Amino acid sequence: MLFPMLPPIRQLTSDSAGVGFFLCTEKDVKQGRNGEYLSLVLQDASGRIVARVFDDVERLKGEFETGDFVKVKARANMYGERLQLILENVRRVHPDQDRKDGFREENCVIASARPVGEMWDELQRRIAGAADPFVRQLLERVVAANEAKLRVWPAAQTLHHAYRAGFLEHILKMAEVGELVARAYQADTDLVLAGALLHDIGKLQELDYGPATRYSRDGRLIGHIALGAAAVRDAALAIEGFPPALLSEILHLILSHHGCLEYGSPVVPMTVEAFVLSFVDDMDAKINMVRQALKDDTSDDEFTAYHRRLERVFWKGPQEDQEGG
Repeated sequence: MLFPMLPPIRQLTSDSAGVGFFLCTEKDVKQGRNGEYLSLVLQDASGRIVARVFDDVERLKGEFETGDFVKVKARANMYGERLQLILENVRRVHPDQDRKDGFREENCVIASARPVGEMWDELQRRIAGAADPFVRQLLERVVAANEAKLRVWPAAQTLHHAYRAGFLEHILKMAEVGELVARAYQADTDLVLAGALLHDIGKLQELDYGPATRYSRDGRLIGHIALGAAAVRDAALAIEGFPPALLSEILHLILSHHGCLEYGSPVVPMTVEAFVLSFVDDMDAKINMVRQALKDDTSDDEFTAYHRRLERVFWKGPQEDQEGG
């Protein structure tokens, strides 16, 4: 290889230049002052970065698609407060050829920091700890039917826990925090556990993952709340003697977990457990977004770039005084 290798995204600086391998997770053709350009989001195991193609757009836009591993020749620069890559060339990876130059799929995919095996063991322990036998049977049935996806699926396309096994990480943290909050407010811990583990189960149908994340047809036409409620209802009705009132409570948790009608829930929370679930879900999603923003920001500034979803910047914490050493 004639050109130097780019460092991982987390180690890029404004004078970085060379070639590298990434996963393209977003690709848009946009109109600029001087004509069309490509707006991309590239990813490696260390993070994500915005990239742009300004030259030879007509040829290069056909060289790859969203979800492809790509090889790029690029240089970094600062745009406003954010580091980005300007691509001189980009094409779809040719695995046999590019492995000789260092391409490895696992180096291009962000994954949960927690080992999947460890998380899976925790999931089994939490389910086994449910006191209500019907809740326990329902959780066992749904988890067994979806094990393959549960071990790898992200929790979202872009917003939060949007990485391999992010779904499992998200529901386990919700189960952990939800149990604490439920006990503090004398709520039903089995119901909160069921809500934590099942509230987003429809995302296993809403999202296609492999390894980039896209919305499926049913995901766009039906959505994960309706898909999840239908799947859980079917699983519960297959359990002999499942109490109708318990099923109604669990379905209410799924249908109301976004917290309000404006955010897509068909009903608002109407039980203590539903309030606990929606608050814990919102908190975990937002804290994950904050941490991801801190991780993705590679500038030397004291604060991150503006986060459009959360409508603020974030302080990076105490920094070493550059002038004082």
